[in-house]
Amino acid sequence: MDAMANDSLGAAKAAKNDEFYTQWADIEREMTAYLEYNPDVFRGKTVLLPCDDPEWSNFTKFFALHFTKCGLKKLISTSYAPNANHAAAYYVPTVFETDAPQFDDVKTLTNGRLFVLEAKDINGDGKINIDDLKWDYLEGDGDFRSAEVTTLRDQADIIITNPPFSLFREYLSWVVDGGQQFSMIGSTNAITYKEVFPLIKGNALWLGRGFAKGDAYFGVPEGAKSEYAVGVYDPATRLVHFRNLSWFTNIEHGRRHEPLQLMTMEDNIRFNKKLKGQPYQQYDNYDAIEVPYTDAIPSDYDGVMGVPISFLDKYDPDQFVVRGMTDRGNEYGLKTREYDPHEVASANDLNRRGAIKQADGSYHSTFARLLIQRRSTK
Repeated sequence: MDAMANDSLGAAKAAKNDEFYTQWADIEREMTAYLEYNPDVFRGKTVLLPCDDPEWSNFTKFFALHFTKCGLKKLISTSYAPNANHAAAYYVPTVFETDAPQFDDVKTLTNGRLFVLEAKDINGDGKINIDDLKWDYLEGDGDFRSAEVTTLRDQADIIITNPPFSLFREYLSWVVDGGQQFSMIGSTNAITYKEVFPLIKGNALWLGRGFAKGDAYFGVPEGAKSEYAVGVYDPATRLVHFRNLSWFTNIEHGRRHEPLQLMTMEDNIRFNKKLKGQPYQQYDNYDAIEVPYTDAIPSDYDGVMGVPISFLDKYDPDQFVVRGMTDRGNEYGLKTREYDPHEVASANDLNRRGAIKQADGSYHSTFARLLIQRRSTK
């Protein structure tokens, strides 16, 4: 992510500015990846879309449009009450809500809403779509952590949404506790979170297909206060641009099973322009070598390698196994040294990273690295 977009995401988290609407094309791109790998992935399933409102968000619209094609059994979505977030400052109920017999001028601000679509042609037009959606107010404010929404979670087979940025860790824990399949959007940096990495290492979570060219654009509500750096927010389209976001999922897709085409260690040193002819370096505090670029992973090295976290975007579990990460203690048994702050400058930083000893005896720490190893082909 560029610095401006990174600052904006951080500011959004700090301010709990969580009203970001995912674009249709991004939802379609990700769901298509799952469907191409398994056309029946949603067939006969109940899909829950928490933190979603079909009047503003595209998730419910997408699955309502594809309800029959995907073979869904039931679609459930819930929305937050405006008073539960910054939306209350500029919220105005739409005709969709005010014309409904269940409209309540108090609940419209204090209660979340529940939307349900089943295989019932309610309006008699011969098809199942968003016009057959039924809705009512929730008893509470729509917080996914509530007993009310958790009960809906337990009825679902698959849970999909763009959760509040400020609640990513809690949302992931809530989804994992339910045991469902899921797909969610979050910062790519979440790979290093203590709540996330064990799931990645245990092959219980991986990255989805991702955003086209790594660019994610999110809508914000009309009237919302927008405090973004120049070039991040476009007032004409009301879209915010982020570059460091990923889909996190446990739903299979084809990109996850495309092996990297790699050169040997010798050929990388000779021909990989990024390496500039330099040999691979051994960490001083890990039993592994440093590989600073994913496309520089040697095809013929059988030991452990430290690679950028962006490697996960191209990770094929049939080609490599994730052994650990440098941003941790020695729970994976690969660390060989801890530095004494009385003896080594920047010991605390070195102990958090992979450390490389320089020719002059000083040390250089790397960025966070995944520790991977080539699967045996024997």
